[in-house]
Amino acid sequence: MPPRSSRSFAGLLGPSLLCAFALDATSAQATQAAPSVWAPSIVAAPTVSLRPTGRPLGEGSVIHSSLRPQSRPDGTQGVPDASLAAGFRSWLVAFRSRARAAGIASQVLDQALSDLTFDPDIIRNDGNQSEFVTPIWTYLDRAVSADRIATGQAALRDYNATLQRIEATYGVDKEVVVAVWGMESNFGSFRGNREVIRSLATLAFEGRRAEFFESQLIAALRILQAGDVRPEDMTGSWAGAMGHTQFMPTSYLDYAVDFTGDGRRDIWSDDPTDALASTAAYLQKFGWEKDRPWGLEVRVPAGFDYALAERTQIKSAREWRRLGLTTALGNRLPNHGKAALLLPAGANGPAFLVYKNFAVIERYNAADAYVIGVGHLSDRIKGAGPFAGDWPLGSRPLTRSERKELQQRLSSSGFDTGGIDGRVGPRTRAAVRAFQLASGLIPDGYPSHAVLERLR
Repeated sequence: MPPRSSRSFAGLLGPSLLCAFALDATSAQATQAAPSVWAPSIVAAPTVSLRPTGRPLGEGSVIHSSLRPQSRPDGTQGVPDASLAAGFRSWLVAFRSRARAAGIASQVLDQALSDLTFDPDIIRNDGNQSEFVTPIWTYLDRAVSADRIATGQAALRDYNATLQRIEATYGVDKEVVVAVWGMESNFGSFRGNREVIRSLATLAFEGRRAEFFESQLIAALRILQAGDVRPEDMTGSWAGAMGHTQFMPTSYLDYAVDFTGDGRRDIWSDDPTDALASTAAYLQKFGWEKDRPWGLEVRVPAGFDYALAERTQIKSAREWRRLGLTTALGNRLPNHGKAALLLPAGANGPAFLVYKNFAVIERYNAADAYVIGVGHLSDRIKGAGPFAGDWPLGSRPLTRSERKELQQRLSSSGFDTGGIDGRVGPRTRAAVRAFQLASGLIPDGYPSHAVLERLR
């Protein structure tokens, strides 16, 4: 997954481009650009890959008017094949000139782009945005299932010597590397089988994120030019994420390593060594602290000031103790350094103190659900138990249309959300908290149905 700048656009935009999409319905908490505690921050069927798989088709797309999907008599959608084929061929001619100017050799372009065709399935995936969201507890049940824990522990044993060397080289806990591997490709069993060049060319031609995907396509061609992989072996997800731990091409160029010493940074083969080492190198780059936790489940006392449950409210263990926080089992809070309090399901769900390593995992994927999933899976692989707190199983996150309604009603009531886009980030949470305070509700900033109903 790495750069990315917006939690709403799944890792594509700012400091973390490893993953193609960091956000979807599984984490309504992480859908708007938000400050992290220590650094700028940055799902799909978890039975295969935990990477998000959808974003809405936006305005400004190359595929517009006559090239946008047209309604058929049976109600299905389609795009005129001849129009798409002609448009795609014209785009390829223009792109080839830009690629040559970027230093890509003609031979590489001939090899990679000859007979390349538009892939309409990519656009269908790209526009497949579910209206309903998956609760974080459902996501975590799948992400940190008994089978996934057992497979992770087996992988830790099977690759122990390699993982020990990776840990010694990069200072990243081996269990965390294995957890990322499990989350990204189910330990290599689902790496994606689409032709990356074709996927990226299709998305660049489609145009909604043309600049981004064209930059990824140029990067992919540079990888081919360097000889790290053959075009036919450069496969990945429909969005262009590649290998065991799903690197986007620009992130591959910046962070992938040749840990086996064979002269190639091979993240695609059945041998996961280079991919696992590349993930560790990436996490090291962004400040991973070995033998330090990502987070700690805690118990919040009665009468707690929930306005302090903000990622910007960073306090020492001593300060959190003074405010009455204990471990989830009621024991004295240990000192793991400064932390912020995170309530991924509001005041009615588990609470976590999150540390610097939480922000480092965010650079891989900014969704709270994903970060907690990686952290918790790594803990369970080490032998830790499940969370102690109960999730609010009787509730569900708001749908996108409900989140937009929430923002509209908050703004109309004088609580500025910074826009009506269905993405719940810092400004929307601040508006929710202000409304909760004014209404005598618990000010946890969580966009619940109770808040929406009160606004209605």
